[in-house]
Amino acid sequence: MAYTNSIGVVQELRHFFNAAETDLLDMMIDAGVETVQVIANTSVPGLVTEENAEKLLRMTEGRVRITSVWGMWSGPRKWDFIDGPSTLGLVPEAYRAGRLSDLCRCADFARTLGVHDMATHVGFVPEQPCYQGYRELVSAVRYIAEYCAERDLYFNFETGQETPVTLMRLFSDVGADNLGVNLDPANLILYGRGNPIDAIDIYGDKIRGAHMKDGDYPKGNFHELGCERVVGEGTVNYPVFLPKLLASGYKGDLYIEREISGAERAEDVKKTVKYLKSLMR
Repeated sequence: MAYTNSIGVVQELRHFFNAAETDLLDMMIDAGVETVQVIANTSVPGLVTEENAEKLLRMTEGRVRITSVWGMWSGPRKWDFIDGPSTLGLVPEAYRAGRLSDLCRCADFARTLGVHDMATHVGFVPEQPCYQGYRELVSAVRYIAEYCAERDLYFNFETGQETPVTLMRLFSDVGADNLGVNLDPANLILYGRGNPIDAIDIYGDKIRGAHMKDGDYPKGNFHELGCERVVGEGTVNYPVFLPKLLASGYKGDLYIEREISGAERAEDVKKTVKYLKSLMR
């Protein structure tokens, strides 16, 4: 059967205020991009504000729909297996309070935009609930989930830094009704955390957003993540993954994420739009 999920793109907020980047976004829109998940980076001074949210709505009206916010917190970020656990998300105690404040700002930004989903990387969630910092993490997630609920928002975990079972255990322990999954199938592979096709069964109806990204498992240097690829050229197996995701009842957007910049990124997004449409027939 044919599916009607909107194809979107992950786009940094700052790029909406850059003429060259907006020209590239127009190229992607012309190729079939209908929606955007906006990365709101709180580490950039003066960027994540109500005024910029209102400006963004004016800029995108009639061109593309903003349907989700991805909240980027401040502080150090090391996307690897050595320093990642101590620098990423809400897991490190040293940065937790400041990042909760950052995510509250992102939630206010999302409310101004009128969207109902905010996603982020929470960090390397401990596999064992007996880990001494686990209970504190549960409390932190409960706090931001409640803050989001008051603003009619789901708080969605981008996948990859924890196994699917670990994430579902955390959801159960937090006990909030507005927790969701921002499924990034490539991250499960890049971090070596699971098979994204099987993960669909574990996440079930908690999937609120999905990144269309591809990649390969780590190899050679196992201290580093695997390598990102253009969708359809990596290990995700999109001809199986995407039909299964859609047949599961997922009605949300398919946000293309390509972690490079400039004209090459735009061309890869255009290529991916065509590829995804071929799998949605």
